[in-house]
Amino acid sequence: MEQNREEYWGMPLNTYCMLIHLSQLSSIIIPGLGFILPIVMWATNKDKNDAIDQHGKVTVNWLISLFIYSIVCGILVFILIGAFGFILLAILNFVFAIIAALKANNGQLWVYPLSIKFLK
Repeated sequence: MEQNREEYWGMPLNTYCMLIHLSQLSSIIIPGLGFILPIVMWATNKDKNDAIDQHGKVTVNWLISLFIYSIVCGILVFILIGAFGFILLAILNFVFAIIAALKANNGQLWVYPLSIKFLK
């Protein structure tokens, strides 16, 4: 039985999907890259494989949701609760990216909790 050996950016499908999720953590090194890189990875290959499209959509939905939650925290920072919100968002983003990446590496799709579905 022949398996699908197609590669994306030189990586097997599950590895590529895993890196879509992990790429959002690149903002730790270069601010803003964690928003741009997952979108580029998704957009360049979304038409080539349904799994990439699905992983990209759940990641982009989370990134947009995270941006909205960050704006709310930015407003609430004036009453101090926003600072705690930013810390919570940073922790959730890290944990969610790791969980989604592990699931993707096993060929599973994991939808981020608290994510608003902009793309379906």
